[in-house]
Formats: sequence, C-alpha cells, structure tokens
Amino acid sequence: MYRTDRYSQIEHTDRGPILVTLSAVAILAIAIACVARGDKKVDSTASSGAPVVAPKLAVAGEVADSQQTSAPQVVTFAQAQSAYDTRHYREATESFDAYVQRHPGNPFGLYMLGLSSWKSGDLTRARDAFERSLAIDSTNVKTLLNLGRVMLDQRKPNDAIVRVDAALALDSGSAEVRRMVARVQTALGQRDSAEASYRVALSIDPSDSWSMNNLGVLLIDEGRYEDALPPLARAVELRPGAPAFANNLGVALERTGHPGAAAEAYRGALAADSTYSKASRSLTRIEGRIDDTPIDVGTLAASFNEQLESARQTRLMAKGVVKPDSVKPPQR
Repeated sequence: MYRTDRYSQIEHTDRGPILVTLSAVAILAIAIACVARGDKKVDSTASSGAPVVAPKLAVAGEVADSQQTSAPQVVTFAQAQSAYDTRHYREATESFDAYVQRHPGNPFGLYMLGLSSWKSGDLTRARDAFERSLAIDSTNVKTLLNLGRVMLDQRKPNDAIVRVDAALALDSGSAEVRRMVARVQTALGQRDSAEASYRVALSIDPSDSWSMNNLGVLLIDEGRYEDALPPLARAVELRPGAPAFANNLGVALERTGHPGAAAEAYRGALAADSTYSKASRSLTRIEGRIDDTPIDVGTLAASFNEQLESARQTRLMAKGVVKPDSVKPPQR
C-alpha cells in the first residue's frame, strides 16, 4: 500500500475501487443535500480541481465588464433655448456648446452660445462664440452689438468700436445701434460724441428709456445735474419698475438741491428692488430733509418728451418721410 501527497483528491490504496465507489456515493449524497437546501447551481469546476473565482462586483463609479456605456444624450436647440429662457445660463451654455459641436455651421447656435456664456459671466467663451458666429455671417447686427458689449465688459473699447461701427454701417436707423455707439464713445472718453449719439438714438425712438438713462448718467458724470434731470425723469416715467433709473434720478435731484424729491426717488428704487444698496445708503443719508424749492418731476418728463417728439419730426422731415405741413405741435 502507498499514499500520494495529502493534497491529492483520492487516496490510492490496494482498496482503491471500493474507496472510489464510496466517494461517488458521498458526492451524490452531497449533491442531493444541496438540492434539498435550495442551492440553485453547483459550479462545474468544483469537481475538476479548477479554482472557483467569485464574480467581480461593480462598485460605485465602476462599470461591470459585461456592461456597455450608454451614448451621450443629444441636446436639441429647443432644450438649450428653454434653459436660457428660464435663466439657467450655465446650463444653457453647456447645452448650446453640445449643440454647436453637432451643428458647427449654424451661426445662430453660436450666437446663443455667446449670449448664454455672457449671461453666465464667461466673457472669453462668449467672445469666442460671437466671433465664430460672425465668421459664418458677418452681417448679423445683433451679434456685432453683443460682441461689442462683451468687449466693453472686458474693458476693450478699442476692439468694441470696430464691431459697433460695422453694425452702424449695416443699420444706421436703429436706436439700439446708436445707443451702443454712444456707450463705446463714452468708454473712449469721447463725451461730446456720445451725447450726440444718444440724442440721435432718441430722435429715432423717443421711447428708448435706456438711452435716456445713459444720457442722464453721462450728464451727471460731467457735473451737469440740471441737464440730467429731464431725461432721467422721463426714463422713470416710462420704466417705474427700473431701480437703477429711479436711483439715478435721485442722484440728480439730490445734487440740484432737492433732497425731499430725491428721497422719494430713492424709495421708488427700493420699492422696485429692496436689496438696492446704493439707494438704501442714499436714502439713509438724506431721510427727513425737506426741499427748499419744490420741483415737479412730471413736468420735467413731459418737457423732455416734447423735445424728443420735435427732434423726431425734424429728422423725418430731413429724410423726406414727413412733409412740414403735416407736422402737428406736441400735445401738452
């Protein structure tokens, strides 16, 4: 009789056949017992001596080998536009970026990428998107104007004037274009030209409240507080819910010696936006003071409106659109 190494599966003796038979019976009994316990499967490698390897379990952030990664979701223009319309500008930026990767030749997709990036504060990305859009369509006035705005935010007025002048060459009859020309001229220190451009914008559109506000701010910066009152009064009349307009009117009123009226303007700014810190500080400074000389802000607004209507009629007559006999005096 002899024995093999103790790690062998079967001991070899002179009673080998009996042992093998008994071993077979034992294995059969174990199998039956496993079934009785409810074991669903017996690995076929267990009886061959091959090692049994447990299946690898996927952990967080890991994909099992047998799984395939799903394809990235395709973002439509409408989905990206919806994010922009609901003011989720960062989401809109990423969505329009995904869109233009699939549609690189669509200038409007690039335009919206630029607009979303600008609104989310990414000026570099916005400028790149607008310039790529213009490389496809150099005649889009809105793209030129918004690129100019981005360049102003980057404090690069010399770059901005090139784009804004291109927009002016395409649409000289637009109040918005004239207003942007005035903004860039202001940034370049060309104040007289800027004032003239704002007044041209207002002769085109007498309801352009932003041009009125910007003109008023320009005049305040020059120390011409009395001149700033009429355009700011009219801007607030047109847009009573604009806190910046009301605050600027308050500044002009305060500087012209009308603290009581200024306080009312500051309250109007805070009514529109209770967090407007400039108006809050100014109101605290002059609260309770009374005007030495009353002032009628409504009359100032009406007077400025008459000037604008007169300038508009003059402009139309110069273009031959309106005959002098058909011009009616403005209604008081």
